[in-house]
Amino acid sequence: MIGYATLSPHPPLIIPVIGGSSLEDVKATVSGMKEMARELVDSKPDSLVFLTPHGNVFADCLSALSEEELQGDFSNFGSKLGTSRRNDKGLLDEIETGARKAGISFITLSAEVLRLHHLNPRLDHGILVPLHYLEEAGLPQIPILAISVGFLSPLELYTFGVIIRDAASAQGKKLAVVASGDMSHRLKNEGPYDYHPDGAVFDRQVQQILCSGDSEALIKMPEKLRNDAGECGYASLLIALGSLDGSTYESKIFSYEGPFGVGYLCAGLRPKASTPSLLEKLLNERKESIHNRRKEESPPVKWARMILESYISEGKRAKLPPEMEELRQQRAGAFVSLKKNGQLRGCIGTIAPSYGDLADEIAGNAISAGTADPRFSPVDKIELEDLVYSVDILGEAEACRREDLDPHKYGVIVSSGRKRGLLLPDLEGVDSVEEQLSIALQKAGITPGERYEIERFEVKRYT
Repeated sequence: MIGYATLSPHPPLIIPVIGGSSLEDVKATVSGMKEMARELVDSKPDSLVFLTPHGNVFADCLSALSEEELQGDFSNFGSKLGTSRRNDKGLLDEIETGARKAGISFITLSAEVLRLHHLNPRLDHGILVPLHYLEEAGLPQIPILAISVGFLSPLELYTFGVIIRDAASAQGKKLAVVASGDMSHRLKNEGPYDYHPDGAVFDRQVQQILCSGDSEALIKMPEKLRNDAGECGYASLLIALGSLDGSTYESKIFSYEGPFGVGYLCAGLRPKASTPSLLEKLLNERKESIHNRRKEESPPVKWARMILESYISEGKRAKLPPEMEELRQQRAGAFVSLKKNGQLRGCIGTIAPSYGDLADEIAGNAISAGTADPRFSPVDKIELEDLVYSVDILGEAEACRREDLDPHKYGVIVSSGRKRGLLLPDLEGVDSVEEQLSIALQKAGITPGERYEIERFEVKRYT
């Protein structure tokens, strides 16, 4: 079971030997951390799960340190103050099993893996800061887990929290979950990032959500708001809320301030009465969303999806449905793009026809986009339901001048000798001819100062 969960800020300057005179500027946070620590220790957990955005963070998975003893100090911040804790290997194994069953990407980092990939084997400040206050409050020598959050979808993060809860129940343990993370880093111009008005909006909404107990509102918070805020605590908090799935919770805001342009929010969450699982509702909504999306697929997109799913799941190509036979009557270059959770997951295409017909063009590029894009690992079977496809059918390219380009209407091809680069039109974040050409030149490996030729083309985009 989960006995307590907390959202903890983690600026090293709230550690007295590091912060020094700056402690006066964060006295509210220091006071809040002390109160939070007392409450967590009073909950008498058998083990502590730390969720940090500053460990070994990967784009497509969560990770955990798996050595027997977990150690760390503040040497990166000018102090040798540190600690050592036993790793809760039994709980870690249980979580790993649960993640595998649920299709959540989660890896354990052994000493050998850490060494081989030059990863950090030590506890980071996202764990050390709250752990310092907990130990000051009298935390017994209970074991801990050090889990680094990854850039997974909100639903996956929340699901992982449920996995932690279920692992605790399977082990017969009472856990406390520490979601380490700061709020917006864009509250002031003198902060780590430039000021953005959404910084304060994000911080305020998170506090309102915690006070209302509306976990669903956090899951469905707009991605743009989170990005504009420049936060680092969302993922950790979402996992913590997932660990409380199936129960209401009493929340307490211990402190909030942003003296240096970064929001420091310290809050405690204590589970109360049982309530229907939010996860079940979310999974049903996801299933319905996938069903509706596939009903609206255009024939080229449906064909790309059928091909990749068949290839990855069964190791063979699907047969072209009779209603798509018209694809056999066309020849054209085509690009197949895959997105997962709004992020690119693969994109491969052909500038000119390279296969016998358009059906084979789409099929070949769909398989390549899912298995051979050098920027990404091959798509796993468990990811297939989450992929969103688009297919771009290219028109004939024509020579043009720079002033003839329009990044929203035309794609561009740049070439110099045997070097050639292509960029599709109407891409998010590409709003000027200069941006379009710069990216295309980089893709081609054409250096500044080289002479190059420009072609433009139109596409028909299918979703």
